Amino acid sequence: MKFGITQSFSCSYLPDEQEQLLVYAENNDFQAWRYSQLIQVGFRRSGEQIYRPHCPACKACKSVRIPVNAYTPSRSQKRLLKANQGFRVQLVSETKSTYYPLYERYITERHADGSMYPPSRTQFDNFVLCDWMTTHYLEAYDGDKLIAVAVTDVVDANEHMGALSALYTFFDPDYSSASLGTWMILMQIEEARRLGHHYVYLGYYVEGCQKMSYKHKFLPFEQFSDNEWHLFSKNSKIPT
Repeated sequence: MKFGITQSFSCSYLPDEQEQLLVYAENNDFQAWRYSQLIQVGFRRSGEQIYRPHCPACKACKSVRIPVNAYTPSRSQKRLLKANQGFRVQLVSETKSTYYPLYERYITERHADGSMYPPSRTQFDNFVLCDWMTTHYLEAYDGDKLIAVAVTDVVDANEHMGALSALYTFFDPDYSSASLGTWMILMQIEEARRLGHHYVYLGYYVEGCQKMSYKHKFLPFEQFSDNEWHLFSKNSKIPT
C-alpha cells in the first residue's frame, strides 16, 4: 500500500500544536475494501481521503470505537433514550436536498468559531460524499420534520469486524435540549446491532480537547494506541 504525508498545518483541536496526516495514496477498485482494513488500524475518511494523524510531536489523537454487543447505556443515557423515544430514525443511502440547509444552519449557529465556518454546499459535498463507497445517513424525525442527520459509513470488513463509522452529525439547533449529538450515537449503536455489525467507530478522541470528551462516555469502548486496541470499561481507569 502507498501512503503520503501532508505538510504541517495548524491543528483545529489543539491550537498550540501543528498537525500532519498520513494519507492513503492509492486509487483503485478496492478502495472501499482498503478502507475497511485501514479503519481497523486508526484511519478515518473525510470525503475521498483516507487518513490518520501523523504528528511527530503529538500523540493526542486516539481512534475510538464502541463494541456494540458489550455496550450498556449509563443512567443519563437511559434517561435520554426514554425522553427521545417519540422521535423516529431511519437509515438511507440517498443524499437529500433537505440535508444541506440543516447543516448550514447547524454550523452557523453552533460552530461559527470552528474550522467549518462559514459553511458552503461545496464544502459539505467534499466532506460527506465519496465516489468509491455509498454514503449512508441516519435520519431523525420529529413527526415529519427532519431534526438530525448522522452521516454514517457502513464498513463491511468481514463477518467479525463489520461496523458503522460515525462521520459527522448535524441537527436542528432548536432541539439542543434533546442532546441530539449524544442521542444520534446511541441510535447508531442500535442500528449497528440491528444490522449485525460489531462496532461503531467514533473517530478521534483528542486528549486535551474538551469538545471530544463525550467519546469516553460510551462504555465499554476501545481505544487504538501503540498499534493495538485497548478496552476500557466502567471498572477501568479511563484515559484522559
